[in-house]
Amino acid sequence: MASSFSSSLRGGRTRKFKAEINVVPYIDVMLVLLVIFMVVAPLQNPNVINLPTAAKSTQPPTEYIQISIKPDGKASIVLKNKAGNADAPSDVADRAALLTALKAMHSENAEFPVLIAADKDVKYDEVINVISQARKLGIARVGLATK
Repeated sequence: MASSFSSSLRGGRTRKFKAEINVVPYIDVMLVLLVIFMVVAPLQNPNVINLPTAAKSTQPPTEYIQISIKPDGKASIVLKNKAGNADAPSDVADRAALLTALKAMHSENAEFPVLIAADKDVKYDEVINVISQARKLGIARVGLATK
């Protein structure tokens, strides 16, 4: 009588059991996931910045110093008062001349805020530099003009 623990009934040869994990289905699943991520990744654009919308301030200032920055790098500065009258805008060639003119206007009209009107094609860095320089001159109120 043959042993009941033998795994083979033919010819008395015993057979060993394999205790290995079959990884082929796992590889298939991983490849499918890889393809899904490769297809979905280009659909999401992480470079898009959704800027918040700004409501109008309660009351815009009636007297202010306006700095206009153009896309070609030129700028102009003008003093606007309550009556709606404005001095003739003085064009400046570079940032040093702009800061000199701003310092002169601010020394005469220390309570006036500064309003920066930059074209939408002007680099963000240029606008921030003008704001920073105005703050260094001691101007407490610096704002940006919008439509």
